[in-house]
Amino acid sequence: MNIMTLSSKIKSIAESALTHLFPNAAIPIGSVQVSQTKPEFKGDYTIVLFPFLKLLRQKPDVLGNALGEYLVKKNNLFNAYEVVSGFLNLTVSDDFFVGFLKKEVSNQQFGAQANTHQKVMVEYSSPNTNKPLHFGHLRNIFLGFAVSEILKTTGKEVVKANLINDRGIHICKSMIAWMRYGNCSTPETTGIKGDHLVGDYYVKFNDVYKSEIKELVAQGMEEVQAEREAPIMKEAQDLLRKWEAGDKEVKKLWQTMNDWVYAGFDVSYRRLGVDFDKMYYESNTYLLGKEIVADGLKKGVLYQKEDGSVWIDLTEDGLDHKLLLRGDGTSVYITQDLGTAKLKYNYCNLDQSIYVIADEQNYHMQVLKLILSKIGEPCADGIFHLSYGMVELPTGRMKSREGTVVDADDMMDEMIALAKEQTEAAGKTDGFTQEELTRLYETIGMGALKFYLLRVDPKKKMIFNPQESIDLHGFTATFIQYAHARICSILRKENLSLKLEMTAFSNFNISEPLSSSEKKLAQMLEQYPSVLQTAAEEYNPGTLCNYVFQLAQQFNSFYDVHSISKAENEEKKQLRLMLIIITASVLCHGMNLLGISLPEKM
Repeated sequence: MNIMTLSSKIKSIAESALTHLFPNAAIPIGSVQVSQTKPEFKGDYTIVLFPFLKLLRQKPDVLGNALGEYLVKKNNLFNAYEVVSGFLNLTVSDDFFVGFLKKEVSNQQFGAQANTHQKVMVEYSSPNTNKPLHFGHLRNIFLGFAVSEILKTTGKEVVKANLINDRGIHICKSMIAWMRYGNCSTPETTGIKGDHLVGDYYVKFNDVYKSEIKELVAQGMEEVQAEREAPIMKEAQDLLRKWEAGDKEVKKLWQTMNDWVYAGFDVSYRRLGVDFDKMYYESNTYLLGKEIVADGLKKGVLYQKEDGSVWIDLTEDGLDHKLLLRGDGTSVYITQDLGTAKLKYNYCNLDQSIYVIADEQNYHMQVLKLILSKIGEPCADGIFHLSYGMVELPTGRMKSREGTVVDADDMMDEMIALAKEQTEAAGKTDGFTQEELTRLYETIGMGALKFYLLRVDPKKKMIFNPQESIDLHGFTATFIQYAHARICSILRKENLSLKLEMTAFSNFNISEPLSSSEKKLAQMLEQYPSVLQTAAEEYNPGTLCNYVFQLAQQFNSFYDVHSISKAENEEKKQLRLMLIIITASVLCHGMNLLGISLPEKM
């Protein structure tokens, strides 16, 4: 869907002008290139002339002058032009920007688009129930939430989904360690958050497992055999077999410990400010893929070996042979993903199913889509893997089984503590109640955490630096939050709020030219809908992060040279009020899509 921004409008007008000026030439649709004029030249938007020189048999200056003169004379959108070395620089009339400001000043949802009637599911978070959410989950969670919100505001109907990995050997490891060493402990008796308590026993399992392996090796056993024969591992495997056989006591403990984890997750999700519309549980879906495998065998897409195992040959696609069903009839991981993909598609009648999964699973997702496509499942076409790079701390990569992972809860606490430390050090606490300060520290700390993880292109790996993420003068949420608070302070002094009546400023007119700073700010605000569209098309919240940061910078540059309360006259004051009101609204709208709140005081 194309957004009719000023840039796209200029492209359309220029194409029509070229067709009129050169009726015998076939001007290719979409061939006009428009960009913002570089600061060192006069003008607002630039048309590149080089693509047309050979086609129209024109010299750059001749073509530029002919097109520029035609556009200025025939269209009141422009009032001046200049040709510079094969580029046509156009000056947009002030009337356009004033009209834009009057139209959008009371629109709290500027940038949002109409319903496209496309249904999209975004699956994110997808944690295991053997440990708490850890820092490595946060990029996934923030990315999934932000992409969902951006897609919503560009007209998609979005279903936020979470597939809980609640079964398997990793769950049984926590269970067996609790059975051995837990002494009937619960979150209530220990005062430990449920997901943390279960996670402690997952770490305990691995500590004991390593110790038992070491002991067996000391007795003369080969390490590989010791890994298989370690008593605690054999107990966990036996527990898994009992679970799959439906053992009531095992299932009861499994449900109890999972419930502890879910309660812990809920607390963390609320703190993170994210939500889900649909929850899927692997324990309910892991057998569904068997029907698809049976269908694939009937169609001859899959083949069966003598031991009864079922495979698919993907060598013609540059891959390998992939196991889909073991000889004993049990599923492998990709089998259950096949079934879940079909379940999601059928339940929601999806146009697209987006999986937010780390790039370590690129191969798995490629195979999943390929198998579904070969079997003829309609859900295959809409599958999109939103692959992202892993996040490390300055100390290096984290490993959950070794207990070196930083829990998400601990990271949130650290960021809020950093926000408090920075605010107090800057002496910015006057005039706040203790309740307001607590809320402010959380807003700053959580905003810093989310923005830093979202500002980088998802495909890139990154290192998270807590101190850098909260720098008031850096590429941070804190910088943007301060700009917004600054605008709110100006509006309070003028007895105005961001929520205005539709008729506000409707009678405004201006009799003198816009300054360079006023025009640049208006020009940047007008581009917001196209930024949202680009972020949606690329599934990249970093595009939006860059824009809101640059908008905050542009506001600061504008405010450094222009007073509002002491404007030259009332017209200029009203103009500048409109500019900052829309700026604040866009900052709020954009940051809310990223899950970040903006305070009115800092």
